[in-house]
Amino acid sequence: MEESFIDLTKGESAMFKVLKEDLEVIFEQDPAARTYVEVILTYSGLHAIWSHRLAHGLYKRKLYFIARVISQISRFFTGIEIHPGATIGRRFFIDHGMGVVIGETCEIGNNVTVYQGVTLGGTGKEKGKRHPTVKDNALIATGAKVLGSITIGENSKIGAGAIVLNDVPQNSTVVGIKGRVVVQDGVRIKKDLNYKDLPDPIADRFKELSDEIERLKEELDVLHKERSH
Repeated sequence: MEESFIDLTKGESAMFKVLKEDLEVIFEQDPAARTYVEVILTYSGLHAIWSHRLAHGLYKRKLYFIARVISQISRFFTGIEIHPGATIGRRFFIDHGMGVVIGETCEIGNNVTVYQGVTLGGTGKEKGKRHPTVKDNALIATGAKVLGSITIGENSKIGAGAIVLNDVPQNSTVVGIKGRVVVQDGVRIKKDLNYKDLPDPIADRFKELSDEIERLKEELDVLHKERSH
């Protein structure tokens, strides 16, 4: 992962390169984006990312209090909470964003997309690395909760509402509570997540049980007929 933050000591060219990349990924990922002015002024996800890049730069210089103040001001205005200690790579995209929470020891790779209501959090009061690592090109859909010091592999997708407590291999799709891997090592997964096509292992299991009940009913009917004869 190539870490990216706004470092005011590296000059304007480096800073504007980072800001330009954050803008470009929005136009690639969001068909509703129309103009640069609209995106810069109205996209809360972009505001949260830019605030974090500045706060993280200060955090790395051990200016913890100022970094945290910037983080909390950003949270107030955007509804997105990113701890200044979190490490975020290039071309990170938060779509809509309200309710997104990213913990202190999170490590997020390049070209990662998250949707509103996503939590990348811990599972308790453990010390050290206690938040997820999300590898390059991953996508985490609406309302998903990824908890603990686990790894989400490259090119993997976490379905809407999933709760993930274990490592996810690369090139995988995870759905459900508790999250289950339902696709792995297939054709490289596209970044556009089509919710209606996601498999549902719980619904599949109910269908299997329903079919089994119907089969047992048919066998009982046959037995009753035989006894009546």
